[in-house]
This record gives sequence, structure tokens and C-alpha cells, in this order.
Amino acid sequence: MSDSDKGGKAQPRAAREESRKSTAQQQVLQVERRDYVDLAPTNRPRSQSLAGFEDCYTDIVDYIVRCTHRIWDERDVGLIYTHYTHNPVVYTSLGTIYTREEIVRDTIQRLVSFPERRGMATQVIWRGDDVNGFYTSHLVTGTGRHTQFGHFGPPTGRSFTSRTFADCMVFENRIYREWIVADNMAIVKQLGLDPDVIAADKARALLERGLPVVDVGENDRLNGQYPPETKADVSIAHSDSEAECLTWLHEVFNKRMFGAIRKVYARNAMWHGPLMKEMVGPAAVTQQLLGLVGSIPDANYTAQHICSVPCEEGGEKIAVRWLMEGHHLGYGVLGAPTGHRLAVMGMSHYHVVDGKIVDDWTLYDELSLRTQMKYGELSR
Repeated sequence: MSDSDKGGKAQPRAAREESRKSTAQQQVLQVERRDYVDLAPTNRPRSQSLAGFEDCYTDIVDYIVRCTHRIWDERDVGLIYTHYTHNPVVYTSLGTIYTREEIVRDTIQRLVSFPERRGMATQVIWRGDDVNGFYTSHLVTGTGRHTQFGHFGPPTGRSFTSRTFADCMVFENRIYREWIVADNMAIVKQLGLDPDVIAADKARALLERGLPVVDVGENDRLNGQYPPETKADVSIAHSDSEAECLTWLHEVFNKRMFGAIRKVYARNAMWHGPLMKEMVGPAAVTQQLLGLVGSIPDANYTAQHICSVPCEEGGEKIAVRWLMEGHHLGYGVLGAPTGHRLAVMGMSHYHVVDGKIVDDWTLYDELSLRTQMKYGELSR
């Protein structure tokens, strides 16, 4: 039977597909307002097609929350062998991992340092299906104590709270590519350690591996003496709201129109940033972003991925993975300029209601930036 035979006006194929995806999103769990036992249910029927996934997972949010809990909190580290491919590429703010065995080893080492750590899902924004694969953007709030000798040295006994973003590409129960931005600087400062000492140690380790310092000159923000592009590249957007998000990000970061922040943020917007900062209002957001761009005044901002889901609290949640590249030429969050080339890998989750951002979770790792600065010094 054709669509027109079913009664009413025929619906275009693209509209039908979008409606199907919207319905699927509404059936998938959302992290907000739910306890962990509800996010990893024992008697919930599968609400989303997950061909190739373990039977215990009912949808993609259940998968990413539950498997993270099983590996990190239940200490079943060996599940990495069934939840990652043998050759994953994992990009972190302090380096890249290329094998599954490295992930197993790194996970064990972190559990050694922080045996009491607990990672709580704050939210999960996703896109995709079991035919083409899923993309998930997972925000975790972690707490713990530094009670054992590990990658941060002798135990300090101090407690910490920090945030971590993990973006994953998943197909048939296995993660094959991942981007992780962990707020290592927040942990270092809360443990009472010297960030410069930690950064120098990490830089020396990179130098011993023979990794080169690459400074290729200008980035893509400007084409010679031309001004920044007038319009944002919205080719990665999947909806009007995602395109609007990419547009204002381009306005602020590449065109330096910081006044746009007052247009897109609600007057009582909350900004949850690095070092567990909690700020309120557009003026505070403006100052925080100026601090980052001020440190890297020639920086080019590139949005690498964007996805969104409707939010049960109203509006929608938008996840953006981004990269900023430039040189430490100005004063700001990194102190006096050193001239070293820097790359900032960051992630942001925006809660948008009635066209205004009411919550912004943004994360990049200052320890990574200081490590890059130290590496530049040692390589001279």
C-alpha cells in the first residue's frame, strides 16, 4: 500500500526517516533525572535496534553508561577486549593510543592510583543506528582519593572531583575510535601538586620518545591578508539548530565577535568549565572565553563533530567536539606568552531552550597545554 493509499497527504521519504529517528531518540534513555539503576535496568525490554550488541544493553545510552560502569566501577577491565576493537585509535589531550592492550594497561594504572574513584554519567548525547554505527558524547563527573603510588607520584591522601568527556564511535558492541578530554589539571591542583613539575615530567617523556615539535606557520583561520570567512561551515550539521550553533561558534571564536555571547546565552545561563569552575551569566562566559582566546590570539576554531538530542527537561542538548590551534602569543589563562605552538582539544555540551543556551559544559585540559609549552622549551 502506498503512503497516499493510507489516507492523508503522502509524507516525503526524508521526513518519514527523520520522524522515525526522532521517535527512536524519544525511546532511548536520558541521563538527566535518573538514578544509575534506571540507566542500567535489569528488566527493561530493548527499546532500540542494537544488532551485534550484548543482550544486556537496551539502547545506546544504556550501552555507554553500563559498560563504563562495568569496566571502571565493577573493575571488570577485561571487558575492554569485547568492547573495543583490537586496533582502536583513542585520542587524548596528552597523547594517542593505538592498541586495545594499551587501553587495558592504562585503565589498570589509573585504577591503581585512584582505587576509590567513581565516575558518574552526567549526560549522554548521541547520533546514529546499528546499521551505520553510533556516535556518543559522554560527560562523566568523577570523584575519588589519591591513596596509592601511581602516574601522579606518591599518594597525597587528598580527594578530588573532576569532569571527563569521552566521544566514541561504536559498531556492533565495539568502540573503534574515541576522543577523551579529561580535566587532569583539576586533579593535579586538588591533590596539591605542582602543575609545572608534572608538565615538565610529561614533556621530558615525550622528548625521550623522539616526537617532533611541528610548527607549520599559519593556521586556517585567515587566508593571507583576508579577514575570517563571513559564513560558518555548517556542512557537518544535521539540523537547523546544529547549524545555528556552528554559526555562533564561528562568530565568537573565528570572527572574534564576543558580543554574540550575550545574544545566545540566557541571562541566568550556567557555565561549567575546566578546573570545576561554575559561572553564571553571559558576562562571566565572555570573560572565560576571552581568557582562552587571549592566550592563543591567532587561534583557529574548528568544530569536528556535532550531534543533538531532544531533552526531557525541555529544549535540546547539543554536543560539539572542537579543536583550537595557534601560538601562545598573549596573556590569559596560561600566563606570560612563550610563543610556542599549541593545540587545544575540547568538547562542549549545550542545553538550548527557546533558542538560548541555559547550560554550557565546556572542557579542555590546561595540563596538556602546559605540557606542550614545556615540550617547546625543552626542544629548543
